[in-house]
Amino acid sequence: MNGEGLIITVGEGTCGIAAGAKEVRALLQAKLPQAEFRTVGCAGMCHQEVMVEITESARGTTHLYGLVDKKNIPQLVAFHTEGGELLTENLIRSSDAPDLEKGRYLARQTRIALRNVGQLNPTSIEQYRARNGYHALEKILQGGITFDDVIMEVEVSGLRGRGGAGFPTHAKWRFARNAPSDLKYLICNGDEGDPGAFMDRSLLEGDPHSVLEGMLIAAYAMGAAKGYAYIRAEYPLAVINFNQAINDARAAGYLGENILGSGFSFDVKVKEGAGAFVCGEETALMASIEGERGMPRIRPPFPAIKGLFGKPTIINNVETLSNLPWIILNGGAAYAAIGTSDSKGTKVFALAGAIAKGGLVEIPMGMTVRELLMDIGGGSASEHPLKAVQLGGPSGGCLPESLFDTPIEYAAINATGAIMGSGGMVVMDSKSCMVDIARYFLDFTQNESCGKCTFCRIGNIRLREILTRICEGKGELEDLDTLDELSARIKEASLCGLGQTSPNPVQTTLRYFRDEYIAHIVDKKCPAGVCKGLIHHTIDRDICNGCSICQRYCPVNCIAGDLKKPETWIIDPSLCINCGMCVEVCAPKAVIVQ
Repeated sequence: MNGEGLIITVGEGTCGIAAGAKEVRALLQAKLPQAEFRTVGCAGMCHQEVMVEITESARGTTHLYGLVDKKNIPQLVAFHTEGGELLTENLIRSSDAPDLEKGRYLARQTRIALRNVGQLNPTSIEQYRARNGYHALEKILQGGITFDDVIMEVEVSGLRGRGGAGFPTHAKWRFARNAPSDLKYLICNGDEGDPGAFMDRSLLEGDPHSVLEGMLIAAYAMGAAKGYAYIRAEYPLAVINFNQAINDARAAGYLGENILGSGFSFDVKVKEGAGAFVCGEETALMASIEGERGMPRIRPPFPAIKGLFGKPTIINNVETLSNLPWIILNGGAAYAAIGTSDSKGTKVFALAGAIAKGGLVEIPMGMTVRELLMDIGGGSASEHPLKAVQLGGPSGGCLPESLFDTPIEYAAINATGAIMGSGGMVVMDSKSCMVDIARYFLDFTQNESCGKCTFCRIGNIRLREILTRICEGKGELEDLDTLDELSARIKEASLCGLGQTSPNPVQTTLRYFRDEYIAHIVDKKCPAGVCKGLIHHTIDRDICNGCSICQRYCPVNCIAGDLKKPETWIIDPSLCINCGMCVEVCAPKAVIVQ
């Protein structure tokens, strides 16, 4: 029972660590001291963390388990050492049973950007090289491939920027390549600030070398000699692993002066961002690197002509860069064969909110929103049906369930009023109030505004005030026209993408859920039972069993009654703050929200 002959791999990305991966690893090491332990990043199945894969060398079998904790470790260990009972309910994938239902979450995906995440130790350059790492760079530098050839291959692939705007990658590079200058910069934009989004974080911490190799390919194509990886400081593991990758790549001769004897020189430095959402905008990001306050600049001139420190600069998103090694090795045509004519290749999405299987997924462009949410994401996490999904982060838009058959491609998503964005998807069920959702996202973007533009600085405050008033039951029908007009003005007059897209949640909820706004204003009711100013709590005495648990959890002592006497229980409306705690703890569901 010492674990000899076992290879145990533990997912130790940020989500795994948060779920207890370090403790699980320590417990397994104590019980199986002779086993070989390996570390990988997040495989994307955040709903199954902690994940542990056990390979038995003698039998050649592999079992991947999810939701591993100290309670089920003894059974897991017994099966792999003493022939005990298999931990069937936690099994995701097995070489003995490859078609398990839980494993279909991964099987439905097409992983290119995420090809290595969860498959290798992110701090091992040897493991990265064993999976064709740096072979694309070697192919370019040692195969006599010109920068024009590289740009052409990326043009053939149809790769568009995955940071949100979807601008053709090859066109950006050509602008910078043709700009005369003694020095050019390449920046990796890892300033991921969307609520519920963690695509860039998982790539930077789970497969940093693929991002770094992508930077080298992009730098070669556009003629950059220096680069920055702008990573927000709230991603400490990503910062640590990417710095380790830089050091290891430099030591291996893939970074620095005269790389692989080719005459091409390029080096990278990590710049930690302070967490300002606006610094995801290109010109604000460059201002931050320069030591200035992160505020957008007027364009033109565009960064490709005059960017960081006044030099031609290209800013590429983390996911964009991670695709490049695969494209160079497999050919642009192979990448273009995936997806649709408008949107080629794959896209990584982060599923969060009221979704059963939250995590990271990478799918071919063209899959419908419904397929993604239902077939891969598993549908609603509650007994309530899905109602909407917020696409594109806080500056995106809300798609109603009736539009879930929309294909995931740039033109189709834009036509709905939402945007592809960087890939965040916040899923909402029928218990979500769409007016409150619009207020929440507007509150976020208003707080994150740099304040430079009057319409963004003041206009978004006015939008938030109107939405708050409606949620409190104090709105008027004229407010809807004001929301429409003010949203249009903010989009027209704002300087950067934050202001230009901040009204999207308001506009799309007005477009698709106008009846909810009218219910708040005219009927003074919140259909979803969320807005505290428009609801009240009562106890259905026919269902109540008099257990008193609601009274014990009530923070303001507004519930009274005699134990085991349901007919005596009441909620004092003058004291109730509509916090909803009583609803959560009531087992027989006797507390009613009206």
